[in-house]
Amino acid sequence: MRSLYGKFLFFTLSIMLSSALLSFLVVNTYYHQQLKEQNDTKNMNIVKNIIHFIEKNEHIDLDDFLTTEASVGYKLILVDEKGQATLYGDAFRENNLSDEAIKNVLLGKEYHGMRDLPKETFFTGFFSDETANTVGTPFQFDGKTYGLFLRPDIKLLFTEIHYLLAGMFVFMAIISLIAMLFVARKLIQPISELTIATKKIGAEQFSVTLPTSRGDEIGELAISFQKMANQLQESDQLRKRFINDVSHDFQTPLQNIKGYAALVANNELSSEKLHQYARIIQAETERLSVLTKQLLLLTSLDSLTEQMDVELFSVSSQLTEVLQRYRWLMVDKNISLTAEIDDITMCGNQAYIEKVWENLLSNALKYTTTGGIIDITLTESSNGVIATFKDNGIGIHENNIPHLFERFFRVDDARHAEIEGTGLGLAIVHQIVSLHSGKIDVTSIIGKGTTFTVYLPKKFQNADPSA
Repeated sequence: MRSLYGKFLFFTLSIMLSSALLSFLVVNTYYHQQLKEQNDTKNMNIVKNIIHFIEKNEHIDLDDFLTTEASVGYKLILVDEKGQATLYGDAFRENNLSDEAIKNVLLGKEYHGMRDLPKETFFTGFFSDETANTVGTPFQFDGKTYGLFLRPDIKLLFTEIHYLLAGMFVFMAIISLIAMLFVARKLIQPISELTIATKKIGAEQFSVTLPTSRGDEIGELAISFQKMANQLQESDQLRKRFINDVSHDFQTPLQNIKGYAALVANNELSSEKLHQYARIIQAETERLSVLTKQLLLLTSLDSLTEQMDVELFSVSSQLTEVLQRYRWLMVDKNISLTAEIDDITMCGNQAYIEKVWENLLSNALKYTTTGGIIDITLTESSNGVIATFKDNGIGIHENNIPHLFERFFRVDDARHAEIEGTGLGLAIVHQIVSLHSGKIDVTSIIGKGTTFTVYLPKKFQNADPSA
């Protein structure tokens, strides 16, 4: 497979040659269509002027005069009454002047060989050095009839111009080729760097740096590629951290289950210890079950590339049902609940929205101490639905608030909470709210509590219009 640099060179040379050939064909066509007859008329006037001078000056030496005229840049053919031709100047490349043309001129007719020269695709008639490509006219001298045929001696008249033009074209071609090679190298160099960077990324080496100072399309490509590399690096770090966190969160309960299961197998345990260890095993198993379900839910949310199934439902009835399901835990922790829920319907995925209420409520219950208060409101605004979950629990330090919705993030206090979490609940909430084109805000004061505020449009932009 040829390199891009080789292809660029090949196409550059091909374009140069093709443009030269096309230019030649255009010029040749233009000569035959527009200039050939003008050239014929111009040279006919020249030969007539020569003859006019000869006929007015019959005392001149015709041979010397025509030799002089030939020396200033013309090829001349003098034909006498007997058809004998005498050449003045350099020889023609081809002698193809017909006997009929000579005869007609001697009979008094003009010969327009330049005008009537047949068209040739790949040879410009102006440079056709042949006797047929001449102009001729009769004249009288010393009582005899002659025919004089003429064409410019292109070699004599334009030799220097030929060299200059040829040198100019060769020099232009060389300079153009060198310039194109330089430009090609400049254009291909960032592409080569992109190729190297692509291979590094393919090998999971995401710390690549590309020059992004160019203002053209390649510069835009480099900027986009650099952003992609940075995002991949960030995603890779998140993936590794995710795997590490998942491994940790699975390993801890599994070790507990393994350890307490070994203790349960000890026949010398008392009935009280046996029940205690069994409850721990059950709790750790429940913890694994919750973690697995949340991971599956996050995976389904991450892979949600098509439009969600949405429907119009009563969000107030849904939130009320969620509160009823958690009533036992509030009673168990002696937590007071105040709820102000308006009658509201909205369009969305009912199952996903329910997960939002469940996670926010369980989060409030987890961090609210015994005898605390949870205040929940659900109101309707001109833009949609506003739900707030406010507790007077332990609160969250302001440095931790920006990280609350990261997966497996847990504040330090979570490790001392009565119900240990998985660090996935708020990540699930954030993902679902974002899928519904909504947003969620957090305010918190250490020792005074935390408030989560969810804003959801009643009919978000990705919803089915028929819903």
